[in-house]
Amino acid sequence: MKRLWTLLSMVLLAGCTTPTLRGSADLGVVIERASGQLSLVDTSRREVYARIGGLGDLSHASVVFARDGRYAYVFGRDGGLSKVDLLEARIVKRVLQSGNAIGGAISQDGRIVVAQNYTPGGIKAFDAETLELLSEVPAEYAPGNFSKVVGLADLAGQRFAYALFDGGEVWISDFSDPRQPQTQRYPAGLQPYDGLVTPDGRHYLAGLFGEDGVALLDTWRSEQGTRRILGNYGRGEEKLPVFKMPHLRGWSMAQGNAYLPAIGRHEVLVVAGSNWQEIAHIAVKGQPVFVMARPDGRQVWVNYAFPDNGWVEVIDTLSGKIVKTLAPGRAILHMEFTPRGEQVWISARDDNRVLIYDTATFTKLGELEVQAPSGIFFTSRANRMGF
Repeated sequence: MKRLWTLLSMVLLAGCTTPTLRGSADLGVVIERASGQLSLVDTSRREVYARIGGLGDLSHASVVFARDGRYAYVFGRDGGLSKVDLLEARIVKRVLQSGNAIGGAISQDGRIVVAQNYTPGGIKAFDAETLELLSEVPAEYAPGNFSKVVGLADLAGQRFAYALFDGGEVWISDFSDPRQPQTQRYPAGLQPYDGLVTPDGRHYLAGLFGEDGVALLDTWRSEQGTRRILGNYGRGEEKLPVFKMPHLRGWSMAQGNAYLPAIGRHEVLVVAGSNWQEIAHIAVKGQPVFVMARPDGRQVWVNYAFPDNGWVEVIDTLSGKIVKTLAPGRAILHMEFTPRGEQVWISARDDNRVLIYDTATFTKLGELEVQAPSGIFFTSRANRMGF
């Protein structure tokens, strides 16, 4: 009888579905902007392994990751903040934290998730484990006047830097005590429209929409305030109608230089990271939107605004020349490199495809069917400042 029960147990166990065991370091998500869904992807297998719906308005969504890469925090345009378990392929929790939001960030220690909001203006900090609201910093730049917040980026020491579009300022909020954050304010210029932090976390840059130039803040010596750099960078220098203002997150640092899209021009600008002076400009096929450096810094991949948004060009940073022109599909919106840069994944929104290319040979390795894909985010971002 004992032997019979043993055999029966083995049969029953064999009939059970064994869960797929995965690590999280080679996973990622693709935003399906029209459907409010995420496609969960495995970059080693080059496949979609699950889809998750119910994430609200993802027309301008962004994602950050827990430090172990297991959880994705999805910031929707409708103010939704969703915590997604990539291993179990499910929504852990979702909160509607504002009326109109545009991205977020996660703290250096991974314990605090911060959302930046248009309505109401300001930032809100949440416990990364539970999504409990810890505190909020209203962007009240003058009595009764609240600003849209843009360009939120994490800094060392539980700090976050961000820009106030209406207030013309850069703020740094310190969440060392997450329920009582301390904020410092710095003048920036007219209408800062986006911001970024350099890979080492030292310099915060805010691009200006209302005037030429970029506001630079040395966060290691923030008492010195901001200074203006790249005085000819902005709308005053545009040579063509601006079809899409590039996000500053489309800038890249490679080999000690910054590569950035020239607003309203068919050029990529090269700026020395040592003194923030322009040292070269590279003619390209259209108005650049994203100028993305491969992790080793040897290549920079560029996509474009309409009507040239079917093209991608590759710049070799050693020669400063374009070495490859690709036509991956219609409406190329975003690119993302695998952690060590051997592949690049490219979203072609109007073809409902994500294309995968070998960055050494430029050979197409495969494609995935994804509905109206836009942003592509891999878990390797969990280990990078400002991502």
